[in-house]
Amino acid sequence: MHQARTRLTSFMVLSLISLVAFLPPASAAESPPAAAAAKQSLAETIDAQFGTVVDAMARVLFWEPLPAIPIPLIVLILLCGSLFFTFYHGWLNIRGFKHAIDITRGRYDNPNDPGEISHFQALTSALSATVGLGNIAGVAVAIQTGGPGAVVWMMLIGLLGMTAKFNECTLAQVYRKVHPDGTVDGGPMYYLEIGLQQKGFPFLLAKMFGLVFAIFCIGGSFGGGNMFQANQATSAIRGMVGDVAGLDWIFGSILAFLVGLVIIGGIKRIGQVTEKIIPLMCGIYVAAGLIILVMHAQQLPAAAALIIRSCISPEAAFGGFIGVLVQGIRRAVFSNEAGVGSAAIAHAAAKTDEPVREGMVAMLGPFIDTVVICTMTALVVIVSGAYNNPAAGEGVEMTRWAFADTINWFPVVLNISVFLFAYSTMISWSYYGEKAWQYIFGASRRAVIVYRMLFLGFIVLGAISSLENVISFSDLMILSMAFPNIIGGVILAPRVKALLTDYWTRYRNNEFTTYA
Repeated sequence: MHQARTRLTSFMVLSLISLVAFLPPASAAESPPAAAAAKQSLAETIDAQFGTVVDAMARVLFWEPLPAIPIPLIVLILLCGSLFFTFYHGWLNIRGFKHAIDITRGRYDNPNDPGEISHFQALTSALSATVGLGNIAGVAVAIQTGGPGAVVWMMLIGLLGMTAKFNECTLAQVYRKVHPDGTVDGGPMYYLEIGLQQKGFPFLLAKMFGLVFAIFCIGGSFGGGNMFQANQATSAIRGMVGDVAGLDWIFGSILAFLVGLVIIGGIKRIGQVTEKIIPLMCGIYVAAGLIILVMHAQQLPAAAALIIRSCISPEAAFGGFIGVLVQGIRRAVFSNEAGVGSAAIAHAAAKTDEPVREGMVAMLGPFIDTVVICTMTALVVIVSGAYNNPAAGEGVEMTRWAFADTINWFPVVLNISVFLFAYSTMISWSYYGEKAWQYIFGASRRAVIVYRMLFLGFIVLGAISSLENVISFSDLMILSMAFPNIIGGVILAPRVKALLTDYWTRYRNNEFTTYA
């Protein structure tokens, strides 16, 4: 009873914060137009100040170490890390693909294994954080700024990222902490701190790796996992109802309220919601995309040729091969998060006593997210001509234009997908950020409530901010998580290699018990 009252109180506080925290005070004498103007003025002021902070951070985190080759250091680390893991683990993304599907189907699910959620729930929880507006708006941004050729690099980093995600999620299982009540703490914060100490690193250095990751993870939960989703969901609503005064504030508050309904339940509640939303929203979006591609079947060969040609000799907004490469990698990583370590937090909670098994389930995430869904979006944007039509707008607006150009009522389907994508991404990223917050500040109820209030407040901030500032901040936070994660993952890769060799030998010898 006490726990129920505490949860009810927490929810009431979170709801109140989400509805009023960011609303500017208005005097009783103000007329409705004056109040709306005041809100808009405040939104512009907040956005301008936010942009100043983002610019200062970008100069540090997107430093280009080689002036002759304008590739940010973080992009180089992501690309090299994904290549290393793919070769080091013997192209597991290819040879282990079928087995990963069998695990996800529940063939090896033992209900008595330690953990909080099933393999499928862990995958859908992780996918709900990655299959989001990066697949709709992010792909459009990549094509608009890097040209159609950026799609090739998105697909490539998606394929290579499968083994990066395998490595990090296996480590999350190895070094997770299962508490007496069955709850789990896991993720890069823990395997960096504990694993590096076991490798002989001093405590303070190993702890610093965990802290740096946790700080960026919290920022990522507020940015790409929250603000970007709210921003583009609001843009989709605005496209439906028009430029209504105060819409950003109203919709942002409603969205924050709906997110608050789920996040008070923790990973079990999130897993229960995402296992229903993810298959539905992916099915709706892919089906709609396939219909458009079938209707433009004659243009598909030309679209494929354009993508390949632009990859090698692109006509891009940034110009040249490097611009396309960088944009493709940035948008792919923003979409599937391979190498940044976020999904490892969800997969750490899966019920299993075989760390490698959960790593293989996680490997499917980048394939579904980038190779399937992002490619679908890219082809729709290209065959419709939206990518080079100024009238199509940018981000989610471009994708909506591409859908509407084929069948006028298709934007309704897209708007449903946008909302589901945004909603599911936010509830999963709230869990990631909360676990990182607990790593730094402890797991007391007061500390958790503070984080959740901030998270819901950032939903409203994302709804009123400009796309440029939001996507820059999102990139900064999410991509920067890769610094400690990939460096630590490479150092700890021999442990994963040994576990994989043992597991694969037993699998080939049919030593595993099957349950379905």
